Amino acid sequence: MKPHHRIFFIQFAVALSVGAFLSRLPDIQLKFSLSEGELGLLLAIMSLGVLCGLTFSARLIERLGARTTAFVTVFGVTLFYALIPWMPAVSLAMPLFFVAGIFAGAFEINANLETDRHEALLGYRIMSRAHGMWSLGFCITALVAAGMRQAAVSIELHSFIVLVTVLIAGSIVFSGIENAPRRHDAHPGDAPLVAFPTIGLLPLCLIGAAPLLAEGASVDWSAIYMRDVFAVEPFVGGLSVAIFSSFIAIGRLGMDSVIDRFNPRPVAITLLGIAAIGLVLVATAAQPVVALAGFGLTGIGCSSVYPLAISAAARRTDRPASVSVAALGQTTFLVFFAGPPLLGFVAEHFGIRFSYWVVVPVIAAALLVTKALIAAPAPITGQPEPVQPHG
Repeated sequence: MKPHHRIFFIQFAVALSVGAFLSRLPDIQLKFSLSEGELGLLLAIMSLGVLCGLTFSARLIERLGARTTAFVTVFGVTLFYALIPWMPAVSLAMPLFFVAGIFAGAFEINANLETDRHEALLGYRIMSRAHGMWSLGFCITALVAAGMRQAAVSIELHSFIVLVTVLIAGSIVFSGIENAPRRHDAHPGDAPLVAFPTIGLLPLCLIGAAPLLAEGASVDWSAIYMRDVFAVEPFVGGLSVAIFSSFIAIGRLGMDSVIDRFNPRPVAITLLGIAAIGLVLVATAAQPVVALAGFGLTGIGCSSVYPLAISAAARRTDRPASVSVAALGQTTFLVFFAGPPLLGFVAEHFGIRFSYWVVVPVIAAALLVTKALIAAPAPITGQPEPVQPHG
């Protein structure tokens, strides 16, 4: 296995855990007898944990290195998600949501930072593929979870199976991870204790947040949109989520070579334009098939813009790369989780079609600042060390 493929597996493994857990949220709700508001509070606590992980863990990650951080974060996320269904009361499960979020935030920094450093070693881009592995893992685990629920497999057993799977596969793959060297032009200083965005990073925050807002609108609201606007069968409504998720995964897995050939800015402009067209199709669709096509275009358009923003943030030299990646992650994370509830407010008061129109100006604003993506080709910092056989 090539060194950067091991980094890909970090994304895939965490997606397996997160996707399995989120797919069983209805069962968590029933187990603890939670209302929608109470379940939302638990998810908000988890989100607070992610934000804390993004804000405070950059320095620790630099000290631990890629392999140790991979073990700690991936196994930490998986373990705490697996423990939640076994808790006898929601009061005992609540802190586990928070701790799982901390590990997830730290994972985000480590995975993106190491992907960027391996890009420098390889001389070509792999960031989009790394995020594509997340999308692929999420799709696979969601399908498996649907089968588990259909077969009436308990959430406790399901979570245990996921835990064992990730522990075994991760132990084999992570043991071969080698720390990639910093880029030769990287900031020489140590990471500060707290990571916040700078003025110079804000354009990249907007570029990264715009597609995530469209993604949140598509994943969270598309099935409801199809039901309310077209009164379609549940299966057809579910197709909107499946189509969007499939197209975003396909786009991410195949976009790196396109970016290497045409450079980040024109690719981002094209993708954001495609996302805007998809959103307009959804907002104006007179037939279900047109709306489904719109969700597919939105998925392609959203696919690689966020990975491009992450790569550009990691290549900034005004402070350590881990800090810039963490700070961008904070901003985009807040948009991803706060956006859908705000769009729900818009849908309630102005109609669900209008909630998709609202995203279009944000996409347009991101188009205006795509100059922030202009960067020199990935510098070569050395040659990868020979891969030793591991398991």
